[in-house]
Amino acid sequence: MSQSVRARAKISALGTYVPPRLLTNEDLEKMVDTNHDWIMDRTGIRERHIADKGVATSDLSVQAAKKALSERGLKPADLEAILVATVTPDMLFPSTACLVQHKLGAKGAWGFDLSAACSAFVYALQVGAQFIATGAHKRVMVIGADVMSSIIDYTDRATCVIFGDGAGAVILEPAEDDSVGMIDFIHEVDGSGGCSLYMPGGGSLHPATHETVDKKMHYVHQDGQAVFKFAVRKQAEICEKILQRNGLKGSDIDAFIPHQANRRIITATADRLGLKPESVIINIDCYGNTTAGTVPLAMDTARQEGRLKKGDLVLLASVGAGFTVGATLLRWAY
Repeated sequence: MSQSVRARAKISALGTYVPPRLLTNEDLEKMVDTNHDWIMDRTGIRERHIADKGVATSDLSVQAAKKALSERGLKPADLEAILVATVTPDMLFPSTACLVQHKLGAKGAWGFDLSAACSAFVYALQVGAQFIATGAHKRVMVIGADVMSSIIDYTDRATCVIFGDGAGAVILEPAEDDSVGMIDFIHEVDGSGGCSLYMPGGGSLHPATHETVDKKMHYVHQDGQAVFKFAVRKQAEICEKILQRNGLKGSDIDAFIPHQANRRIITATADRLGLKPESVIINIDCYGNTTAGTVPLAMDTARQEGRLKKGDLVLLASVGAGFTVGATLLRWAY
């Protein structure tokens, strides 16, 4: 199919969900050697939402998906594909997408999971957009969801203060014209950074044993300094690259919606790009790092605050374990 007849995908609906239970910095002070001021200064996080035991990624995904469907006035059966971006699947198989499809009752839809850690939502967004662009599908649901609390060691003060649980879902459909929708994207991976942020246990290399459990290999392991340095550099670089490729400056962006890993990473990127302060969306204080859930949750925050309107030029950005890096340029459709 030639480029000239490709459709442009647009986001036509958005729904989000976070579990009701809160874990505040004051709560963490009672669990590990840390304090509220230190957490706020280093990360910008005040509280995070935590799923109850037995509540899985598919459960959060379904709640977000239902909200998106309701907003658009669609039934689950109207969906043709479901992509679930997550690093905390309910289980290794079947895929969380299969579980979501069944729980939603989205008969006729196919789907799969995409694992790219904190970049998973922006990666899955482009996969879904390609299905729309080629004409293969008319309605694709993309979900970013993680129950990070299921893989966090709450005796490790370096990681337990960072992560929360949450989900966001968008529906992709063909845009009527090129005035709205996806414009461009750039993705990169640098596998040499895999040792800086990873969960060593549970896969084919280190299947679950008493030894892997005793060594806490089924929890997130992070070299915080290495991750921070890479994220500060690469998030700004990839954003500069996509802006330059499209003849834009930072001041042209109406809404910058980055992965919410650390407030300092976000502000460093915004300063380097010369973004308008009012265009920078930050909600990490309320949710922490929900991994694949952060970008759609931040989209919803921007919308609720009146900072995301039809026709706005939007820049999404992420850096995650892998290392994975992504940037997406789009015009908001509604």
